[in-house]
Amino acid sequence: MATPAEDLVAVVRLLVDDARAVRVEAVDVGGGSVELELRAAADDCGKVIGRRGRAIDALRTLVRVRGEREGRPHGVELVED
Repeated sequence: MATPAEDLVAVVRLLVDDARAVRVEAVDVGGGSVELELRAAADDCGKVIGRRGRAIDALRTLVRVRGEREGRPHGVELVED
């Protein structure tokens, strides 16, 4: 079974042009919560965010639900380099 981070990478790679640039790092933020730091190519950040933030909101919802099923809250943060 894949982790929430692996699932996030798989979905984001379908959205972007440069799939090889997609990276996710899991950071333990305490209290059992995990923040997934998502990185993509600079040209693809707009695609990850989507119109009015709909795409990133949907990604956050998917990851949150997946984390709840595992008993560990997960969040997603898009990190722009």
